[in-house]
Amino acid sequence: MGLGELGLAVALFLFSHSLTNRHGFRRRAESLLGGHLAFIVAYSLVSLALLAWIVAAYRAAPVWLLWGQQPWMRWVPPLVMLPACILLAGGMLTANPFSIGPGGRGYDPARPGLLRLTRHPVLWGLGLWAGAHIVPNGDVGALMIFAPLLVMAVAGPRLLDAKRRHRLGEAEWSRLAILTGRPNPAFLAETGARRLLAGPFLYGLLLAAHEVAIGVSPLP
Repeated sequence: MGLGELGLAVALFLFSHSLTNRHGFRRRAESLLGGHLAFIVAYSLVSLALLAWIVAAYRAAPVWLLWGQQPWMRWVPPLVMLPACILLAGGMLTANPFSIGPGGRGYDPARPGLLRLTRHPVLWGLGLWAGAHIVPNGDVGALMIFAPLLVMAVAGPRLLDAKRRHRLGEAEWSRLAILTGRPNPAFLAETGARRLLAGPFLYGLLLAAHEVAIGVSPLP
């Protein structure tokens, strides 16, 4: 199927992620699967399977080059991916009633942790990941993967804020969001070592697995 299969895999990956932000779907899925933890495990397995399909489809797709890779471009992903992994891993471990993540259960508006930086750490991490990988990968297949993710990461925060504000109501939104999106050193203590160290752990895992999974070393 060439690029068509890659496009289908990317579309299904994006669609699966959009479902998790539909409150009714998530509630029914958790009930069907037997709880919040079971949902997170099932969702993670589905995401990994779709990512594996994207990688396989990309490796099988024809290469249509739009720009050549310069030596400096190879430095961009390894430098940008560490903060991206901290946001991604920390965001997935932080209670969040505003955005992509484990949900709002246990969220304390007086101690928002990573949400002091942004209400949408997972989207920010996704945006950094996508943008960093566009730079050295100037082929059509790579753009089919990373460009939609970058657009989603850029547009997502405003769309999600509007949706959550409408659902929660202005008073409850203000109560929950009062300390979010306002960088403060307190986020380090509130986030905790476990969430902060999950980022470098994920980064090391991706470095180790990249050449095996993708076929190319991530190092310059």
